[in-house]
Amino acid sequence: MEYHNPVLLKETVDGLNIKPDGVYVDVTFGGGGHSREILSRLGENGKLYSFDQDKDALENAIDDDRFTLINENFRYVKRFLRFYGVKSVDGVLADFGVSSHQFDVAERGFSTRFEADLDMRMNREDNLSAYNVVNDYEEEQLRDVLLQYGELRQAPAMARAIVEARQQDVIKTSDQLKSVLKRFLQHKKENKVLAQIYQAIRIEVNQEIEVLKELLLQTPEILVQGGRLSFISYHSLEDRLVKRFIRNGIFEGEPERDVFGNFDVPLKKVGKLIVPTAEEIRSNNRARSAKLRVAEKL
Repeated sequence: MEYHNPVLLKETVDGLNIKPDGVYVDVTFGGGGHSREILSRLGENGKLYSFDQDKDALENAIDDDRFTLINENFRYVKRFLRFYGVKSVDGVLADFGVSSHQFDVAERGFSTRFEADLDMRMNREDNLSAYNVVNDYEEEQLRDVLLQYGELRQAPAMARAIVEARQQDVIKTSDQLKSVLKRFLQHKKENKVLAQIYQAIRIEVNQEIEVLKELLLQTPEILVQGGRLSFISYHSLEDRLVKRFIRNGIFEGEPERDVFGNFDVPLKKVGKLIVPTAEEIRSNNRARSAKLRVAEKL
């Protein structure tokens, strides 16, 4: 099954500071590009556990005694590592967002390029799909999804248009949704606005922000002292959460300080924010909005 080149491959794996006999987790297996790179740097006693909730990813499983692929959402990372007898790891890698494969399979409904049923589920066994969000959510819920996750200024009017249209007939396909929102898709900005709409619905369907928060909170619990996280984000909401958690150990507000003004955080950042080179963006369009942050457990 064709999966495209992983983004920031060398930089992300370099960020883990791999020890040959270490134990590592790739929570977003996809096509296995990052996992293969990790395995290439491990010795015979090293171990890699990878997670992917999408059954399509199982076809890319790597035949290697040091490798275990777990077909589950990474929000359960601690639970499933414990199931395999693993209490702590030396590094956690994550490449968030949608895989190139998911974008390229029309029937999955992730891409604005194809006519498809409204779906967008990363795990096709989940109950909530894009169809449910578009057809069942109250106007206020729709507005919040489009505003918060799509950062769309016209979210209130878009939500109203969807609700009015579905009173006449259900909205089943991507083309129907585009038709309903046609007046918001200005000629030169059509693709950008559509991408924001799709992103918002996809994040809601897959609960991506909540899942990311759950992963971040578990990371200090499963990392050994000096262990690393190496996380790639693709939009500002994700990146902001990763940045704040590394800096403050919480997602909002300021951490509690002691009488001397100091506060304890579980992680410290390693190096600066890393973004792809112009050359990588030219060869892999998916890389254009990628941001890599690396941190170490104190």
